[in-house]
Amino acid sequence: MISKSGRPGRVAVAAAAMILGVASVAAGQGQKPVPTQRHGRFTLTAPDLESRGRVAVTHVFNGMGCTGQNISPALQWANPPAGTKSFAVTAYDPDAPTGSGWWHWVMYNIPSSVTALPAGAGNGRNAPRGSAQGQTDFGSKGYGGPCPPAGDRPHHYQFTVFALKVDRLDLPGNATAAMVGYNLNANKLGTARVTGLYAR
Repeated sequence: MISKSGRPGRVAVAAAAMILGVASVAAGQGQKPVPTQRHGRFTLTAPDLESRGRVAVTHVFNGMGCTGQNISPALQWANPPAGTKSFAVTAYDPDAPTGSGWWHWVMYNIPSSVTALPAGAGNGRNAPRGSAQGQTDFGSKGYGGPCPPAGDRPHHYQFTVFALKVDRLDLPGNATAAMVGYNLNANKLGTARVTGLYAR
């Protein structure tokens, strides 16, 4: 339909759009999606965090008014990017009222042959041989669990595994989380993440 102005009317435009849409669907039939990675998507799972979406008291900090057991959760990852030579794991709370969030855990130089951490690995129990831990915002190395201010809305605790293109990060023993994070982002091939919620 042509309007008095000589331009296609709304009905004609709508009909053309429908025809193009049908043609696009027809052209795409029978085609399989192309995977973005040869071995699938890089994923991280943490059963204790994903079962209810809330961090269990087992993994909550013990101190500063919190009464958890402060045990790092078990983590498992799969399908790292090709060329991965080592891994690192971090736990971070972007909701902490500090202006810069709060680093709860930084472990790096995890060998590429490792695809899981057992519960407590961040506390020195069965940590991968050769791995190292950076300073957290608690002022110490190792895992420090959630402990948000009382009355806050649930904070988001992000557990992230980094696939790195280097065998190891050459960092000083007193490296801060920020220093480790800078090196992780400079050498990452990919990341995978799970998030748990906690409030008190």
